[in-house]
Amino acid sequence: MQDKSSRSNESVWGSDVVAQALREQDFPYVCLNPGASYRGLHDSIVNHLGNENPHMLLCLHEEHAVAMAQGFAKVTGQPICAIVHSNVGLLHASMAIFNAWCDRSPVVVLGATGPVDAENRRPWIDWIHTSSDQGALVRDYTKWDDQPGSPAAAAESIRRATMLARTDPCGPVYINLDVGVQLAELSEWPATHDLSRYQQPQPAAPAPADLEAAAKILQGAKAPIIFCGRVSRSEEGWRQRIELAEALGARVYTSGGDSASFPSAHPQHGGRIGFTLRGPILDELREADAVLNLDWTDLGGTLNQIWPAGGDLPPIVNCSVDFHVHRGWNMDYQKLAPADLRIATTPDLFVSAILEVLGDGKAGTYSGKPPPAPPAIADVASSGEISLPDMAAVYLDVTKDMKILLAGNPIMWPNDALVCDHPLDQLGGTGGGGLGGGPGLAVGAALAIKHTGSDRICVAILGDGDYLMGANALWTAASNDIPMLIVTANNRSYFNDVLHQERVAVARGRPVENRFIGQEIDGPPPDLAGLARAQGFEGEGPVTDLADLRPALEKALDHVAKGGCYLLDVVITMG
Repeated sequence: MQDKSSRSNESVWGSDVVAQALREQDFPYVCLNPGASYRGLHDSIVNHLGNENPHMLLCLHEEHAVAMAQGFAKVTGQPICAIVHSNVGLLHASMAIFNAWCDRSPVVVLGATGPVDAENRRPWIDWIHTSSDQGALVRDYTKWDDQPGSPAAAAESIRRATMLARTDPCGPVYINLDVGVQLAELSEWPATHDLSRYQQPQPAAPAPADLEAAAKILQGAKAPIIFCGRVSRSEEGWRQRIELAEALGARVYTSGGDSASFPSAHPQHGGRIGFTLRGPILDELREADAVLNLDWTDLGGTLNQIWPAGGDLPPIVNCSVDFHVHRGWNMDYQKLAPADLRIATTPDLFVSAILEVLGDGKAGTYSGKPPPAPPAIADVASSGEISLPDMAAVYLDVTKDMKILLAGNPIMWPNDALVCDHPLDQLGGTGGGGLGGGPGLAVGAALAIKHTGSDRICVAILGDGDYLMGANALWTAASNDIPMLIVTANNRSYFNDVLHQERVAVARGRPVENRFIGQEIDGPPPDLAGLARAQGFEGEGPVTDLADLRPALEKALDHVAKGGCYLLDVVITMG
């Protein structure tokens, strides 16, 4: 790390060493919030590095900074850095860190503490900003945390944290920098080995015997199924999953909560399914005589609904490395899944390897049902109130010839409306289910689109509750010319809780009409478009009539295609 500054006669500060460590990791951006905890770091990034690599993006809330980093990682597969303000900033950011943890997204988070040496603390402010074990706030949902005691140790910590964040299964990491470390004055740069000697390990290749056993199970099945879960955004991985499904004659199911993993219109796509299975889909799944899991988020819970405990199970091949991060505090590891063969590698590596084992053998014959068709615009009325299926059908029709990155959708968005033929068509949810994460994640995804030079338009369809909790994340997009469209599916309530209230009322014989009490976001309704305009977006709405939805969507998409930021507020019926 020597000779990093052209101003060789100037002192080297601890924060300079930290800033240079961020640069060498090739982070293109740092998402940060203002705060005294980076007394030296802000200066070092701007004046030592020139704010070019990494480029600083100011956020108005710590949760948005981490959510943006998660959104960027979901598109690119690579982390960027989020910096939060001491213990109070980490408390703000903790929800977004939890989302990234559950989503297995690589995020590097830097924070700070007031002076560890109590003799150096200013009255009041430094005392309330100093914690004895700050990392404990997020230790149960990060892969690693550290509080380095010197600038040289901080540089090493950033190297280790970035390596761990990028290693499958990916996840967030946290580094807490003592103010004393940032303000330390050094006579020379700390000596280190070249960064190339600290790359993350690649996932282990599956054992040949396991591949042979998996091929025997899957080739011997007449009706195999594949659960496509958390997989990469790689186009090659996408192509190979199609090749494997066709070689096996397997029916493929994708998750409504995960990113696009298989083409929705492929004749072997069984559909996007949620975590609760009902009706005909269960009958279809129970016809399977072999199961291949490609890192499905809740394999145990899914299997238990299809084949309840105590009954017969078909052979199951489980491909996942997720067990490496299963911890005791939170139960995001889900129900323990049975398996006849557990292969500890990533889905992309497994699929590539087993295709070589299968070779040029006879392709499977698939005779199942065609995939569910997306909502048809012909079934939508010409005017009147707007239901969520109506909104989905109009949106799909308007965007059918466009390259869209759908960076978010409400939990009740129809699964058959998630139309995908590319791994970047749809990004899934926030991971941890935290409301308020959607806007920041969408800004991060749009940033990734701009950074990579993609010609896609970033669109996020968000519930009004999610949007209202994170609306000022939009300012960062507007202030940095990050084109994007947010469409609010606005039912003017926390409608998921309304449905819970209704079920409880029915079960207890209480008045169902009370279900909206304490859940309505109305009287007065918030001005969602006005909130967006206050952040620098163009905004329109509320759109309340189906007749106005198509022209409003077309206008919004045209504005974003020309490089603008836009919010369209669409009021939907609550059912």
